[in-house]
Amino acid sequence: MDFKIIDWLISLGFSDSLAILTKTIIYIIVFVFLSYLANFITRKVIIRVITAIIQKTKNNWDDIFLQNKVLNKLSHLVPALIIYYSAELVFRDYPQWIPIIQDFAYIYIIIISMMVLNSAIMAFHAVYNTLPVSKDRHIKGYVQVVQIVVIFIGLMLIISVLFNTNLSKLFTGLGALAAVLMLIFKDTILGFVASIQLSANRMVKPGDWIAMPSKKADGTVLEINLNTVKVQNWDKTISTIPTYALVSESFQNWRGMEESGGRRIKRSVNIDMTSIKFCTAEMISKFRKIYLLKDYIESREKEINEYNKEHKVNPSVVVNGRKMTNIGTFRKYVEEYLTAHPLVHNDMTFLIRQLQPNDNGLPIEIYVFSKDQKWANYEAIQADIFDHILAVIPEFELKVFQNPTGADFASWK
Repeated sequence: MDFKIIDWLISLGFSDSLAILTKTIIYIIVFVFLSYLANFITRKVIIRVITAIIQKTKNNWDDIFLQNKVLNKLSHLVPALIIYYSAELVFRDYPQWIPIIQDFAYIYIIIISMMVLNSAIMAFHAVYNTLPVSKDRHIKGYVQVVQIVVIFIGLMLIISVLFNTNLSKLFTGLGALAAVLMLIFKDTILGFVASIQLSANRMVKPGDWIAMPSKKADGTVLEINLNTVKVQNWDKTISTIPTYALVSESFQNWRGMEESGGRRIKRSVNIDMTSIKFCTAEMISKFRKIYLLKDYIESREKEINEYNKEHKVNPSVVVNGRKMTNIGTFRKYVEEYLTAHPLVHNDMTFLIRQLQPNDNGLPIEIYVFSKDQKWANYEAIQADIFDHILAVIPEFELKVFQNPTGADFASWK
């Protein structure tokens, strides 16, 4: 075939060298056209047929592979293979060009293979994210490690082709540079180890609310990568935390609160201790009219009267026997009020307690859990509860303690 083309060209008046060059150019044009045609047929015909078949299946994983364009990238291998295997035929008369063309075609095949593998890995990750286990076990760190390995091997292959070096010798040379490589990839290595620990111990996952004051992060975890963890703070800013910092430093994960179904309300009101006193008959009569205290007052009054009668207590002295106090009655009212509150959990920790008295009065602490965990709703529930508590305190002849202000000093003049 070659001789016929050359003879034909010579018959047209071409010299021997020009005829050989012209034949080579014709071959180049023909095989470039064949490469383009093969790529066109692969993309427009074969891949379209495969796509139509995949779209009719009930599985979602094959659709994910389509979305990541694995087949489209794979189609680019066809022209590369045609160029690689046709180089000997096209450049038969210029043998010095054959290894150069084949090397560049081989490098192109390596690059396309890397792109295909990368897309396939991302597709596998997307398929994994559709599984229920992905909610508790994130694998993005592992995926990135595999991608790095693929790219690293691809680069080693390209270097071995460009410099005509055996691949085993390259890896042997890299072994001698292990210390330097460990220094360069220190963050990547630490991140990989941290990713394994975070995933294996279920320490944190995307969607968790974490707080890490040392990194100025307080919000929802958006993404856990090999080297960084992205956290969207409540003010919509993004904090980037090194992955290994979540293992080497302390942070707070609010997942337990979210899974429990409640959110803690822990706040206290300081009572002025000078306003604490025993309840008078008038006060008890008043408290009996409060719906939430009616049963408590009756049972408590009966219990105290029986005790004092049994122990022959002299009621003329205030400190003798047992008596109700306004602070104790107030605590019981708060307990009954929160028990009846529709947005307070009665099945979780529920405490209305006195704390250690201090120079700011007697703290009465509310330690309960709201049923609504959403931040705005939670704050509204908490505010409503303490609005009511602060408003009813004077009804028990108690006072809230607060430090005197300039207006208080002015009123004393």
